[in-house]
Amino acid sequence: MAKTARTGREKIVGASGAADAETGSPAESGPETASDVTPGTALRSPAIVPTGTAEDGRLGNALRPRRFDEYVGQTAVVDSITVAVMAASQRGEALDHVLLHGPPGLGKTTIAHIIAREMESRLVHTSGPAMERPADVVGILSNLGERDVLFIDEIHRLSSAVEEYLYSAMEDFRVDFTTGQGAFAKTINLPLHPFTLIGSTTRVGMLSAPLRDRFGLVYHLDYYTEEQLTLVVQRSAKILDVQISDSGASEIARRSRGTPRIANRLLRRVRDFAQVRHDGVIDAEIGKNALLLEGVDHLGLDRLDRLYLETLARNYDGGPAGVNALAATLNEEQQTLEDVVEPYLLKIGFILRTTQGRRTTPEGAKHAGVVQALGTTLKSDPQQTRFL
Repeated sequence: MAKTARTGREKIVGASGAADAETGSPAESGPETASDVTPGTALRSPAIVPTGTAEDGRLGNALRPRRFDEYVGQTAVVDSITVAVMAASQRGEALDHVLLHGPPGLGKTTIAHIIAREMESRLVHTSGPAMERPADVVGILSNLGERDVLFIDEIHRLSSAVEEYLYSAMEDFRVDFTTGQGAFAKTINLPLHPFTLIGSTTRVGMLSAPLRDRFGLVYHLDYYTEEQLTLVVQRSAKILDVQISDSGASEIARRSRGTPRIANRLLRRVRDFAQVRHDGVIDAEIGKNALLLEGVDHLGLDRLDRLYLETLARNYDGGPAGVNALAATLNEEQQTLEDVVEPYLLKIGFILRTTQGRRTTPEGAKHAGVVQALGTTLKSDPQQTRFL
């Protein structure tokens, strides 16, 4: 019976592909799993990566926690998701749809992988930009099995046409789409297996209200504390077979900007430094010297962060300055400044976003090393004196 249903689904998807051919756009056909991909093959269709493939052998994935009891930080989020996963598993149902949002590198993708493992389900991994046409989303949805997990990274970048297909899929587990043109056009109703959609985004405000409201579980991931990152570094060092002292792990954690992904990256750089210039054992002094060589200071700011602060404090007298002007002065993309540089500077209180533009705080100006010139400039302006 299940075989007949699957055959019917394949026929419907095939009909959709034929309709694409009639309209002049070639139907996309790609491998269903990562193991079917021939090395060097370029694919336009979204990549489908089930859990347990060779991808797990890569270094980045090797450092990812595989179960919730291995996950460090985000305690409230993990506790809530664990309860929901256990309840759904006991009832034999698909987990409610999950939306994870927050700054990059905090573990959104890791949580999606853990949910799939805890549910003992297959994970289908794609991204918003990869799903360009309705045929893309129909093809993926029609191949989802019972209680499978569909993970869409950067879900805020879905086109409106693709997004509308997700509405009925998430709510009623069906997709209605049209094949043919003119008098030959007909609407096909495609039933779907109950599945779980996990959306990940760094810009939750860009999601449309109809899509956002269809997620039953919505979580915000926040930056990690230094203590939590120290545990992350120690766990990763054990996996990488690196000897590291508590002070060395704390030194790396202090410079990791509250982000596990950065902590793991810095750990690998410090490991290289300790291996080449020392005996391979990482302590606080080795960690400090290695990261200074990489241009990362004691607060985790890199060269671009410090250049941003210095430019705003010196060239623009502490602000206000528009982000476009700063991007032009630094010869950087505006998107890079807004998504990479500014979030952490805002968190640690080094800059302010105002309606007039960006401003440095006294702490930010001091870190940039121009506090004397900035103080003189600001004190000459009563409006800006309050800013100090």
